[in-house]
Amino acid sequence: QVQLVESGGGLVQAGGSLRLSCAASGRTFSNYAMDLGWFRQAPGKEREFVAAITWRPERTYYADSVKGRFTISRDDAKNTMYLQMNSLKPEDTAIYYCAARGATTRSFTMRNEYSSEGPGTQVTISS
Repeated sequence: QVQLVESGGGLVQAGGSLRLSCAASGRTFSNYAMDLGWFRQAPGKEREFVAAITWRPERTYYADSVKGRFTISRDDAKNTMYLQMNSLKPEDTAIYYCAARGATTRSFTMRNEYSSEGPGTQVTISS
């Protein structure tokens, strides 16, 4: 199983940007052909899908709420995934989690379809 650790969270003003990173160890993204995803959980709300990037062919998917503002990417050589977040809004405030699984055609928006998840990083957007 792959171990994941997120970083890059913090406090920024609305309209600002953050770049989250997700570093993997134990297994490499490329050797194990892994799909990757980001989820988030705001206080008092359920964890929700944010974005996903598939193995090969590489495709990206986004929740409607972040489409056009967030960009997911991966660097398999560095065993790291990224989430570039621009035009941040107060409603983006949440703990952000990265997730990984072996490549599959199953749903990429469901948290329980992923086999590994990181401990999360806090993102807070002030108005």
